[in-house]
Amino acid sequence: MNNCIFCKILNKEIPSDFIYEDDICFAINDINPKAKKHILVIPKEHVESLNEIKDYNLIKKLFEAISKINKQENIKSFKTLINTGKEAGQEVFHLHIHILAD
Repeated sequence: MNNCIFCKILNKEIPSDFIYEDDICFAINDINPKAKKHILVIPKEHVESLNEIKDYNLIKKLFEAISKINKQENIKSFKTLINTGKEAGQEVFHLHIHILAD
């Protein structure tokens, strides 16, 4: 998508430090953290929200990545959050999962 910030980060149009990357997704620290650790796990494929998923294997792969990220970052206790739709607080319309840990 042309104006998607996550697509621009993935395409290196906007600099960002990836803390994790595989063939399905990448992870970055949230620029407005709501916890001591606030990581965004973002699929490389542009999917607007959970409502737009066609292949539910993507969710499985994202949660497998979350497990790897948590081990890498030594996160043992955490919350995950997926905002779906503007009314639910989704600000960037590219599916992403928040990992929140203190």
